[in-house]
Amino acid sequence: MRYRFVYDERLGIRLPDLQLDWEEYTSDEQSSILLEWEGIRSAIPDRIIQLEAIINQKQAQLSEEDDFAVACRLVSDIHELASIINDLNIWFRVQQDVDAKVHG
Repeated sequence: MRYRFVYDERLGIRLPDLQLDWEEYTSDEQSSILLEWEGIRSAIPDRIIQLEAIINQKQAQLSEEDDFAVACRLVSDIHELASIINDLNIWFRVQQDVDAKVHG
């Protein structure tokens, strides 16, 4: 297959695994890829909301934590969750970038 979508455990979504440059796909393939990606992409805001809720829980725990090692772990967890949210936001914008190229 010339493309597929692979589940990314860290992000919690499937990501495109394109074997060719975008321009090398036929119009039908591009349409199929975009259709499938749009379905995945539409779930990203909900995934971000889930992660933000976890961050809020960990921040609440952190504000009451007296054990330095546990506090460091919580900060590390919060940092990783924020990094995942950042990456999800980047992937969410991918569709806009592709649409701009297609229509530009």
